[in-house]
Amino acid sequence: MLKNPTKYYFLILIGAVIAIYANANEEQNLLVLILGIITLMFGVFKLQATIPSKKEKDSFVESEPLDEEE
Repeated sequence: MLKNPTKYYFLILIGAVIAIYANANEEQNLLVLILGIITLMFGVFKLQATIPSKKEKDSFVESEPLDEEE
């Protein structure tokens, strides 16, 4: 798969516009609303897949041996 996030932003925008359009009418078209939400969520899912996972940072404080006082 291509890792170009621009097309996924476009899918998110198109899905949001479709969902808002379907919800703005006096008589809501449920099928168009569902189609918009599916497009929106598909774009978000695919965009999330292009973001690399967060790398765990090593501790900047190195552990020092503890001196046991007796």
